[in-house]
Amino acid sequence: MSTPSRWAFVLALACGLAPAAYGQTAPETLRLSRRQAIDEALGRNPGILASKAQVEQARAQVVIATALPDPTLAVDVAGQTRALDPASGNASDVGFGVTLPFPTKTRLHGAVAGSALQAAEFTLAQLRQQVAAQTAQAYDAILVALRHGDDLRQGKELALDFLAKTKARYLGGTVPKVDVVKAQVDVAQAENDLIANERTLITARASLNRLLGRTGGAPFEVTDSLDVPAPSADIETLERLAQASRPELKSLAIQREGARAATRLARQYWVPDVNLTLTRNAQDGSPTTWTTGIGFGVPIFFRQHLRGEVAAATHREEELAANAADQVAQVSLDVRTAAAGFSTALRQAVFLRDELLPEAREVYRVAAVSYELGGASALELLDAKRTLLDAEKQYADALGAANDAAAALELAAGAPLPPAPSGAQP
Repeated sequence: MSTPSRWAFVLALACGLAPAAYGQTAPETLRLSRRQAIDEALGRNPGILASKAQVEQARAQVVIATALPDPTLAVDVAGQTRALDPASGNASDVGFGVTLPFPTKTRLHGAVAGSALQAAEFTLAQLRQQVAAQTAQAYDAILVALRHGDDLRQGKELALDFLAKTKARYLGGTVPKVDVVKAQVDVAQAENDLIANERTLITARASLNRLLGRTGGAPFEVTDSLDVPAPSADIETLERLAQASRPELKSLAIQREGARAATRLARQYWVPDVNLTLTRNAQDGSPTTWTTGIGFGVPIFFRQHLRGEVAAATHREEELAANAADQVAQVSLDVRTAAAGFSTALRQAVFLRDELLPEAREVYRVAAVSYELGGASALELLDAKRTLLDAEKQYADALGAANDAAAALELAAGAPLPPAPSGAQP
């Protein structure tokens, strides 16, 4: 084998074995629709996984709150003739004790911990909705970038066509040299716009990968297209849906139940826990005897309980009541703000699709034909092309904004959007 061939073989072998040597495998390429991307994010997003662990922590706290106290065992030796020498003693006591909490206290402890568990579950539900909305918006950002790329490539083709026509007319002596330079500059600008769009697309892909719990450069393909979303139901329907569905409101309701249980628990400071003990008494030369004991606390300093845990629990109820009233108003504001944004974005997308874009395409077509026949100037054709590309860009941005607004409205409603009545206009 010749020296160049030998080095080529070694290089190929090294490239083939390098990933295996480092224990690395190429990430799997996913083909994702918008719904599949959301499902993938809900299953793998690190924030959701952390919230699930918090739910399990709260579940364990319920067990802790309702657990019975561990019994106690006490042993002592009396009558020692030498210090630290139990064998020199002549008497010993072995005691066993248990603490019996008042039954209502255990039940209330369980109610408080149970409300914390349900609140954690509602927090998880809220986070899932937020991640779903963020994933839909990140997915749409990729679709917008891809559509911009298609429009920019079309614009580059138009620029190249304009350059070819301009060169032909220059050779025919019907346009000056400066028109050829303008056409070349237009081609260069189209190429620069494509490079900038590639950076935007890379950033959008990395953002979606982060939500999916994957590395930023992990490969995937999007399978959905960017379309005008369907109109939603009226604002009153959405507001009622949000008041019944938003996890924040459900969480505050369950927290208020837990706070009421905590207040009842604090007011039972006067109810004692009972400590029972049974002790075996043994002394040399005397028969074995048994001692039974019972003990409980006496809350003689009741004012410190009233001004302490009872007052704290009462004020916690007042705090949650105020928070609930404020959250109800905030939910209404969220829905109305999101609905207004969705309505505006939807109307704009429909207008661009049905009115502006067809007109811009027709203007460019007429200008291109006129320029080829010598009736229009280069500036007129360039202006018509820029107008068309601007309209295409605005339409792609409007589609992305409308879909993002739909995701934001669904997040504000806390549930899938109900369809608009048949015949409703955007």
